Amino acid sequence: MTQHASPPRDSADTLAPAGRTPAWRGLWARADVRTLSLLGVLAALVVIGGVTRPDEFLDIRNLQLVLTQASVIGVVTVGMTFVITSGGIDLSVGAIVALASVWATTVATQEYGFGGILFTAVLVGLGCGLVNGLLIAYGGMVPFIATLAMLASARGLALQITDGRTQIVTVDGVLSLGERDSYVLGIPPLVLVFALVTVLGWLVLNRTTFGRRTVAVGGNAEAARLAGIDVRRQRLYLYLLSGLCCGIAAFLLIVLSGSGQNTNGNLYELDAIAAAIIGGTLLSGGRGTITGSVLGVLIFTTITNIFALNNLQSDVQQIAKGAIIVAAVLVQRRTASTT
Repeated sequence: MTQHASPPRDSADTLAPAGRTPAWRGLWARADVRTLSLLGVLAALVVIGGVTRPDEFLDIRNLQLVLTQASVIGVVTVGMTFVITSGGIDLSVGAIVALASVWATTVATQEYGFGGILFTAVLVGLGCGLVNGLLIAYGGMVPFIATLAMLASARGLALQITDGRTQIVTVDGVLSLGERDSYVLGIPPLVLVFALVTVLGWLVLNRTTFGRRTVAVGGNAEAARLAGIDVRRQRLYLYLLSGLCCGIAAFLLIVLSGSGQNTNGNLYELDAIAAAIIGGTLLSGGRGTITGSVLGVLIFTTITNIFALNNLQSDVQQIAKGAIIVAAVLVQRRTASTT
């Protein structure tokens, strides 16, 4: 009697009932729809800007400005996307950017030139991320409380270092990066750094074991632990990554403003969380998208630019941002309910 081989157990296509779309294809389709929707919103904003202020909004200098401003908060958002994907949150990113920027622009630090400023900014970011990670992963503290404490502490230390004064950068190598002569094919260096961080972030999240572990921890930490993942160490690495992104963003902000201030990075945590959420990253963890987060950053930055060019009140701008966030969360809930 001839025996027929059973279908392979690891094939989603083979095991899917006739007429049903495999689960992975459904997930891919939803992700693609989200990306296209965000691109549509961004395109609509460009049209609005072009119609309301055509001479100013579509000017190459203004478009370069939009991308440059998006670069700083964009780098922070890449790190935030990893943290939220793991089921965590980081309310201290803006304060870390402020602390790193003022520590890197003190007179003593500037004596070491370009390398000293860059190294200090990154080191301070990593140090703050390490403290957050240790408190959350090994200290058992809730991410909200631990990062809120870091927010207060970092802001206070930044104010103490500056004594409320602006620290002017005098290092030519840093200042020159913000000048048009340093643009590469019309692209500001800050935008190139943002693009590099985005590409690396996408590769790490989507093409490495680290990324898969991040998603697993966010989806179900206990199941990830039983599968052999060191959840505590993974969380520590994620907050270190967030701190690293904050340090890089602080350096970009120094280049952009030519100074260090204790007010730098104000509300960056809210902007980064909002950009990640409207991009499709689940606030509860288990799913993250770098592409969506970057599009979210570009959408918010474009909105800010359009409002500024049209001399509209900032309170209306905040209302518009809030409406976009609410709409994005409602869409996420609807998508989750149909999964």
